Amino acid sequence: MPAAASFIHIPAIALTIAGSDSGGGAGIQADLKSFSALGVYGASVLTAVTAQNTRSVTMVDAVSPAMIAAQIDAVFDDLAVSAVKIGMLGDPGAVACVAERLSVWLGRRPVPVVLDPVMVAKSGDALIAAEAMPVLREKLLPLATLLTPNLHEAAWLLGCEPARNSGEMVEQGERLRAMGAQQVLMKGGHGEGDFCTDVLVGPQPLELGAARHATRNTHGTGCSLSSAIAAGLAKGLDMGVAVTRAHGWLQGAIAAADTLGVGQGRGPVHHFHAIWLAPGRQKTDHAAPERTHEVES
Repeated sequence: MPAAASFIHIPAIALTIAGSDSGGGAGIQADLKSFSALGVYGASVLTAVTAQNTRSVTMVDAVSPAMIAAQIDAVFDDLAVSAVKIGMLGDPGAVACVAERLSVWLGRRPVPVVLDPVMVAKSGDALIAAEAMPVLREKLLPLATLLTPNLHEAAWLLGCEPARNSGEMVEQGERLRAMGAQQVLMKGGHGEGDFCTDVLVGPQPLELGAARHATRNTHGTGCSLSSAIAAGLAKGLDMGVAVTRAHGWLQGAIAAADTLGVGQGRGPVHHFHAIWLAPGRQKTDHAAPERTHEVES
């Protein structure tokens, strides 16, 4: 009689390299929640520890470059990473270390890299040292499959004024591509008006718009969007599809943010809005397996 067969779901694996947010709304915590919500297994490399909540960042401790390198090596040596998301790095040593170790591993096994140039928290607190900016431009931008700056981050990287319209967003995106990034998603959420526009600048340009949500609970939106895109790329989606799906998922997370009621300041988005079901709400399946294999027992 044949042995009973069971199936093991082998998920896509995404790696986040970023800082910790003790309040859980942004940083590595938001990245791992985004991966999980979208059916991707998340691995992590911690670059900094922040004492942070929905109101402020009160302390930041950097992780040593040696420890960052050891984490990256440990993950790539064992796990079949399908995409990498890079967030807060903080200081020049961390930036240089991540660039060096990723260059080695990507040379052996190329995977998409989503670089979110995290510079300022929603509370307004700085998250990167000024002296780290040249290293980020020179060493990390050339590794980025996709760069995801908001309007202010793009302006800081370029040394110019923030874009005021979609035409200027495209122009600045092309300048960032010339600095090494393969594609650039210019995020317009920090702009003015009742409508937000994101522009993907690359071989197949894309413009995504959405009405601005009437909520202050948008902590971690940048981290979550870049991680959601990385999750899609880890599953093998084309860039345009990954960006479009991530954008739609984030709109749902922002729309449901007020139902969480976390913290007394700028609260987080609801990463699990499609999974933590309200009564009568229809389930949305984000976790369809990519591949399976049969195991005899």
